[in-house]
Amino acid sequence: MATRGTVKASANFNASADAEVLYKAMKGLGTDEDAILQLVTARSNSQRQEIKASYKTLYGKDLIDDLKGELGGKFENLIVALMTPPLAYDVTLLRNAIKGAGTDEKVLVEVLASRTSQQVKDIVAAYRQEYDDNLEEDVCGDTSGHFQRLLVILLQANRQAGIQGGNIESDAEALFKAGEQKFGTDEQAFVTILGNRSAEHLRKVFDAYMKLSGYELEESIQRETSGNLKAILLAVVKCARSVPAYFAETLYYAMKGAGTDDDTLVRVMVTRSEVDLLDIRTEFRRLFACSLHSMIKGDTGGDYRKALLMLCGGDDA
Repeated sequence: MATRGTVKASANFNASADAEVLYKAMKGLGTDEDAILQLVTARSNSQRQEIKASYKTLYGKDLIDDLKGELGGKFENLIVALMTPPLAYDVTLLRNAIKGAGTDEKVLVEVLASRTSQQVKDIVAAYRQEYDDNLEEDVCGDTSGHFQRLLVILLQANRQAGIQGGNIESDAEALFKAGEQKFGTDEQAFVTILGNRSAEHLRKVFDAYMKLSGYELEESIQRETSGNLKAILLAVVKCARSVPAYFAETLYYAMKGAGTDDDTLVRVMVTRSEVDLLDIRTEFRRLFACSLHSMIKGDTGGDYRKALLMLCGGDDA
C-alpha cells in the first residue's frame, strides 16, 4: 500500500551510526537540539526503534530516558512521541485519557473514530497486555449514556464491509425519523447506524439523507445533539467522509484562536506523519485559506516549530 505520509524510511540507514549522533548531541555541556530533530524527523518509526536498540547496546542507557533528561517542554513531548511505536502510542493515549485527572473525551473520540477496525483490534489487545485491563470496561467506567454506547460499538471493530445496497434508503430514513422528523431525538438510531456501517456505505447514506431532509447529516447532528455525543457523532461522520479532511480540521482548530492546543497538534502530526499527512495537507489547503505549514510556522516557536515543520514536509502556499 502506497503511504501518503510525509516521513519515509531513510535509504542509507545505519542504526548504530544514528545512535552515535544522538549520543554526541546529548553528551557534555549543552544539547544539540538541532542534530536531534534533524535525525529523528528523517527516520521512519521502525528505524527509530532500531536506533533505540542500538543506543542501549552501545551505551548501556535508555535513549528515551536520555532524551527526557536533555530536552524539555513541548519539544520533548514531540520527540518522545516520535520515538514511541505507533501502537504503543495509541494505547498510552487512551490510557492517559481514561486514567488521568478527569476523562479526556477528545482523545477517546479522535482515536476510536479515526482508526481502522484492525487498528482498534490491535489497540484492545495491546491495552490488555500492557495494563492487564479491559479497555472496554475502563471506557465504560469513565463514560455514560449514548456517548458510551457508541464508544463500545467502535471498540467491537465489527463494521460491516462494503455497501449494503438495500439498506441505504432505510438507513437514511431511520436517521431522518430519529432526528429531524421527531420531537426530541432517538439517539440510539444514530449510534447504531453510524457505529456499524462501512465508510463507503455511510457516504451513500449521507447523500440519501440530504435528498430526504434537505440537510447534511452534520447539520442535523449539530442541531439535535450536544456535548460528547455530538462530538463523537460528528467525528464518525467526518471520518466516514474523509479521514484526512477530519484531521485537517482537527489541526486547524488546535491552532486557531488564542493559545494552541499542543497536545492535539503533537498527537495528529505524529500519528499521521507516516500515514496520510500529505493528504491532510491537501485538505487543509482546500478547507482553509492557508497552508498547514504556514499555520504551524505562525503558531509555534523554537526547536518545536522546526521539528513540526520537518514533519509537515513542505508548504502548499
